[in-house]
Amino acid sequence: MEKRAIIIGATSGIGKQLAINLLQDAWVVGVAGRREAELLALRENYGADKVKIAVMDVTQPSAGDKLDELIASMGHPDLLLYASGIGKQNPSLDENIEIDTVKTNCEGMVRIVDKFLQYVRDNASYYAVHKAQVAVISSVAGTKGLGAAPAYSATKKMQSTYLVALSQFCRMQKIPADFTDIRPGFVATAILNPNKHYPMLMTVEKAADIIVRGLRRRQRVLIFDWRFRLLVAFWNLIPTCLWERLTMFKN
Repeated sequence: MEKRAIIIGATSGIGKQLAINLLQDAWVVGVAGRREAELLALRENYGADKVKIAVMDVTQPSAGDKLDELIASMGHPDLLLYASGIGKQNPSLDENIEIDTVKTNCEGMVRIVDKFLQYVRDNASYYAVHKAQVAVISSVAGTKGLGAAPAYSATKKMQSTYLVALSQFCRMQKIPADFTDIRPGFVATAILNPNKHYPMLMTVEKAADIIVRGLRRRQRVLIFDWRFRLLVAFWNLIPTCLWERLTMFKN
């Protein structure tokens, strides 16, 4: 049976590479993002029967209607993956950067994920055949607050916590949905400052391969790679009162 996925934020970075990986694995993929040219290029490369597109700004209320249209164009999605995300180091504590980050990473995610879960709740096919899968690309940055990027850290923590609550909510309401919290470390995308050196940097292609394997296993939390799993475990051992005094995470 042909599998179907919707990827929000498929015009660049990890989202785009995941769309390519799934298309090459014979999935039908609905791709959404703000840059129409990138969406059209995917459709031209892989065919209109395999690629459905929606031009969407997740910070706008109209994004929910766009998602409805995308679902209608492709049938019942097996997977919704929220890959939209922004984040900047903010040494000046520019409130516009902080607020824009919250709007995309939090408001946008809630708008899209909740809309999809409402669709799953009201669609009999998920109860009869298989559960839907909801995946969100958060970050290891959500483990602790990083002073170099306050809003980014906090929004990634919010995403992870929201998925925990939604998982419990779906069990309470008997909504057939599983969740995957994808927490990468440093991946070579446009979100990173090109003038800085990042330790344990991973290519987009490798990151996408790891994510696809985790999605196939319906892994609840996916932290990668093993070095970041160790790092996160260490971070979790550090008391907050001590963490707040650490200043090695420079802008």
